[in-house]
Amino acid sequence: MPRFSCLPSAFLLILLAMSFLMAVANAASVSLQDCPKACDYRCSATQYKKPCLFFCNMCCQKCLCVPSGTYGHKEECPCYNNWKTKEGTPKCP
Repeated sequence: MPRFSCLPSAFLLILLAMSFLMAVANAASVSLQDCPKACDYRCSATQYKKPCLFFCNMCCQKCLCVPSGTYGHKEECPCYNNWKTKEGTPKCP
């Protein structure tokens, strides 16, 4: 009987972990009309604003996702992160 006493707490822990992962996965999702605003923020810290905005908006329209922050965090958006140029470099800023 004692080995079943951990079952409810293990189930609760798994449920909490799944809800956290779903919240993180949806954190960077945007709608098509929100792409310009999300990309304005994403590209706000770069000195190459025009190309950053162009590629960010193109990536956002395809992926419906923009990573949080002005740099990095691309793991939040797998489509955005995995889209590469012909040379194999990241397409999305």
